[in-house]
Amino acid sequence: MLNTKRSISLIIIALFSLAASANNLSLERQQQITHLVKQDCGSCHGMTLKGGLGTPLLPQDLAQKSVEFITFTILNGRLSTAMPPWQDILTRQEAIWIAEQLKRGTFNEK
Repeated sequence: MLNTKRSISLIIIALFSLAASANNLSLERQQQITHLVKQDCGSCHGMTLKGGLGTPLLPQDLAQKSVEFITFTILNGRLSTAMPPWQDILTRQEAIWIAEQLKRGTFNEK
């Protein structure tokens, strides 16, 4: 029982750390990443992220996917698909930020 409580506490601390670190991106870097998402991701997922060669990336399409799952996909790509890994271009912190914004629909706002 004690191990379970400790494990849950560590998981909660890790999640808060991830959330806090993703919020530390400068406004300039957020703008650069927004451009990258709209242009580079948009080239496969559609310029409005409604789908194309890649799947749609709208909040309703990502509702059942966790930020961690989306972050992993961004960084590592998806085998046997056209989705490349972005870990050489983006940090984990940046990928978390993208995942959070995708789930909120931020990139779809005008």
